[in-house]
Amino acid sequence: MRIALPTIENKISGHFGHCPLFTIYEVNEGKISNKKIIENPGHEKVKVPVYLKELNIDVVIAGNMGEGAQKLLKENNMEVILGANGVCDEIVDKYLKGELKSVASTCHGHDGHHGENGHQCKCRCHN
Repeated sequence: MRIALPTIENKISGHFGHCPLFTIYEVNEGKISNKKIIENPGHEKVKVPVYLKELNIDVVIAGNMGEGAQKLLKENNMEVILGANGVCDEIVDKYLKGELKSVASTCHGHDGHHGENGHQCKCRCHN
């Protein structure tokens, strides 16, 4: 299994498409067997999901992500888990122990009205 996390300074990035890096974990028999850090190929609508598919990623764990990216990842048979926060290694450990649960995304597009009740989301997609 291969797991990808959008990364900034060893922690999960607040928004999938705008992260500078991805941390890729290879998991064998329930344990991390390899870890590498790669650059984000760029924030274009399909670029990151296609790139992760080419890397044979099975699971993407993120803090937040737009609906379009979620749809593309799922269409390419990748599990998407949202709402993660903290150090990447610890997040993957929680996932492998079955302790990480996904929450609904609050990033619904780029029209300036994200999140509940019309408030800007905190995913920094406008910064």
